[in-house]
Amino acid sequence: MKIIKRTTIFLAAIICSAELSAQVNAPKLNANNIDEVIKAMTLEEKASLLVGGGNDGFAGSGAMMGAQKKLVAGAAGITVAIPRLGIPSIVLTDGPAGVHIDATREGTSQTFYATGFPIGTALACTWNTDLIRSVGKAIGNEVLEYGCDVILGPGMNLHRNPLCGRNFEYYSEDPLVTGKIGAAMVQGIQSQGVGTSAKHFAVNSQESDRTKVDERLSQRALRELYLKGFEIMVKESQPWTMMASYNKINGTFSQESHDLLTTILRNEWGFKGAVMTDWIGKRNTPAQVHAGNDLMMPGYPAQAKEIIQSAKDGSLDINDVNNDVKHILDIVVKSPKFKGYKYSDTPDLKAHAMITRQSSTEGMVLLKNEKNTLPLQNIRKVALFGVNSYDFLSCGLGSGCVHAPYVIDMVAGLNNAGISTTKTLTDIYQKYVEYERIKFQADKDPTMWFLSQGQPKLPEMDVTKRCIDSEIDNADAAIFTIGRQAGEGLDRDINTDFNISESERKILSDVSNAFHQHGKPLIVIINSGSVIETASWRDMADAILVAWQPGEEGGNAVADVLTGKANPSGKLTMTWPISATDHFSTKNFPQDMSLYDYKSMKDWGAPIKCSDFTNHEEDIYVGYRYFDTFNKNVSYPFGYGLSYTTFSYSHPSVKVNGDNVEVSINIKNTGSKSGKEVAEVYVSAPKGKLQKPTKELKAFGKTRDLKPGESETLKMSIKKMDLASFDDTQSEWVVDKGTYTFRIGASSRDIKASATVGISGATEKVNDVMKPQQVLNLLRQ
Repeated sequence: MKIIKRTTIFLAAIICSAELSAQVNAPKLNANNIDEVIKAMTLEEKASLLVGGGNDGFAGSGAMMGAQKKLVAGAAGITVAIPRLGIPSIVLTDGPAGVHIDATREGTSQTFYATGFPIGTALACTWNTDLIRSVGKAIGNEVLEYGCDVILGPGMNLHRNPLCGRNFEYYSEDPLVTGKIGAAMVQGIQSQGVGTSAKHFAVNSQESDRTKVDERLSQRALRELYLKGFEIMVKESQPWTMMASYNKINGTFSQESHDLLTTILRNEWGFKGAVMTDWIGKRNTPAQVHAGNDLMMPGYPAQAKEIIQSAKDGSLDINDVNNDVKHILDIVVKSPKFKGYKYSDTPDLKAHAMITRQSSTEGMVLLKNEKNTLPLQNIRKVALFGVNSYDFLSCGLGSGCVHAPYVIDMVAGLNNAGISTTKTLTDIYQKYVEYERIKFQADKDPTMWFLSQGQPKLPEMDVTKRCIDSEIDNADAAIFTIGRQAGEGLDRDINTDFNISESERKILSDVSNAFHQHGKPLIVIINSGSVIETASWRDMADAILVAWQPGEEGGNAVADVLTGKANPSGKLTMTWPISATDHFSTKNFPQDMSLYDYKSMKDWGAPIKCSDFTNHEEDIYVGYRYFDTFNKNVSYPFGYGLSYTTFSYSHPSVKVNGDNVEVSINIKNTGSKSGKEVAEVYVSAPKGKLQKPTKELKAFGKTRDLKPGESETLKMSIKKMDLASFDDTQSEWVVDKGTYTFRIGASSRDIKASATVGISGATEKVNDVMKPQQVLNLLRQ
């Protein structure tokens, strides 16, 4: 018996000694020994690294978005640390409009507010990539100084339809704008030594049933529209990471698509970073690992176990595991956490607020300005109508919101600019807003967590004609703010979100009639992250300014534009239709789901349109590609936006230079105020084998601030292959030989100059992947 005990003790000592030796001799991670570290890792360690660390730092705790408390409270998640190999946890934080973390924390009186930057739509409407880089630099600095390593953004999905609840996070209906703005944002953020996670890859074009819907579309639409923005961004900026979307594409979940995440993203585009899932539970983990989805977020115990078991039984190739581990470690060694950066928790919020104010003013779009109503002149006091004048919306709802230190409303912004608001009306609205805020907190549904992240839209307040009439003598003008809110997990309703309500229409009509009878103007501010209906009411207003959701400095930024301190130079990056149903895609977009819910409850069993699947029957005809090709009337065309000055376009030039087409145009300020102008280059291709939109945006440029009489020649370069259309029958990009017309304008329907040039044909083969599994009834000319 004693001999057995001694033997056991001896063997235990040997094992402990061996383990200690392994610990001592294990390589410590550095940028040059990643392969060596991978060889030293156990299968269990590899599996743990591929599964998010969640709330407690161990693989598979499953903490959902924003529930992370370890390392940085309120961050989206972390990776797992492996101390014996010198591998730290890195912190992932949301969101595209700024750092999404907890502003207040237990055990400390210190606050951790982050700057509320303008939403993606507002930034894109600047058409100013240099400005976007400066915004990205400020965001990246806050990621760094708040102890985070990667921010989950930018949002890169296409505005397929104006009813998508998350359009506010995204940039445009056009892939070129999306790609160029996205690339600039990534470059700015990553200049601070932190990473980005561009999302949601790909075709996340609706929020309703986003975790299960099958987005069915042609390979051509996929390549030309829904992937092209991501492709431009990847090739020009190399984001550290990409986030795979929840949805299926032509029958396969994006998170499990080897064709998407490896064949296209890595092999064709040359992506060098890591891919992570969006935050969801366990799916087919081995399929995700094989696809090239390197990090499963937020992480669940079953996922790590499944990787281990599948690798042991051979159903998962260990090489796939090792490749994914390498991608994660490539990111870890670049991270501030790995480099031991001593973050401050005190970024320069004041400096960043000024960047916010500048970028939000430049993204605002002036839709109407009758009789030069704006900039305001001899206006000292205004009657301020609309709940959102007093509860100004800085951002959308969900994981993309930011806990900002403040939001400047219209009252404060106007007061800061020397314009007061009428006392009685202001007092009524402010008391109403206070009441509605308290009521919302009492009534909110805790299960709709993502709609509680951010600032809800409060109900509009009815205003009597008598109340309106009593304001006229005290005010020089009336301002009415129309607010709209949307967010993660829920798409917009046509009647309540896109169209204006009867209450809003009545206020507009009554205010317009009353003030116009006394020769006083009505200005409408649109405080929305997305497009709304304007055709039925715009004649009531003298001026209309789209302020979007412009971040924490919103009221100040609006006042800057209204008073002329800033000259609006924003242009729409999406078409504003007369009606939401004018979009061809609307008939295949979630609207009233009550009928579908009834079918589900009755257990019909058949797949439900717009819930289980969505057919992209509009094909390549999204946004202006549809409206301009099929000559459909719109409220405001793509690229539209007014200024307080005027510009002339002259000396258009288009020349072929090797594999590039060089375009130049001279822009002159012909008005009386300084301002900036965007030149948009639309290309019409010669007739070829494939049907094509009547014109497509292929380049754009923005002038510096031009003084009256000053001019600037903008020079833009277009790669020859960027003129190509995708032939899915041959799986190749095709540039037709012939004469191309380059139309340079102030919008897609306001062409100022044009030039033609002959271009030789060219083709470029790609992999024949991601085909639709069903026959689609595609729109044709």
